[in-house]
Amino acid sequence: MAKAKAKDEGLRQEPHESSGAPENALEVAIGRQVRRYRREQNLTITELARAAQLSTGMLSKIENGQTSPSLSTLRSVAGALNVPVTALFREYEEERDAVFVKAGRGLMIERRGTRAGHQYQLLGHSPGGAVVVEPYLITLNEKSDVFPLFQHDGKELIYLLEGAVSYRHANKVYELEPGDSLFFEADAPHGPEELRRLPIRFLSFICYARDS
Repeated sequence: MAKAKAKDEGLRQEPHESSGAPENALEVAIGRQVRRYRREQNLTITELARAAQLSTGMLSKIENGQTSPSLSTLRSVAGALNVPVTALFREYEEERDAVFVKAGRGLMIERRGTRAGHQYQLLGHSPGGAVVVEPYLITLNEKSDVFPLFQHDGKELIYLLEGAVSYRHANKVYELEPGDSLFFEADAPHGPEELRRLPIRFLSFICYARDS
């Protein structure tokens, strides 16, 4: 249900529109896995090469995705790392999700303090993982004398695109112009203090632990 709603509102998961993965994507993915397992076991390239009965140069090429190792070579490397051969393909096989949002199609969010002329547009969502990232495009079109102060878990980054605003965080007020950014702990009271030049548009990125 949530997926359908997100799609209707312009959020959909699809690969980046490009010419496709590089030709050596598999080799690069295998190399990253070999390097990761080697470092987890605190082995040098020389030590792993010796255990796998390979030259240091060959192992270096494998880790950097510069060669297509044979299956017997992969078996030797996996055996030396004490992992199954399939573990070396894991990164390549993992599905990578992306959220693509057409201009003006972000999901409109009702937040405390949302009012006429104030839009909170969600630009994406985190489908999984331990950390949640919520990117918003916020547009303020009308003057307002009083703003609620927000407080929530995690950290927040705001980046001003247009207009000018006095933005409060805790007991300090920052004068933001286009191109300015403010990164802060979001559990302290924060929010616009004064709308100095309309319209105001800024990006807000909120990050917090999923279990918080």
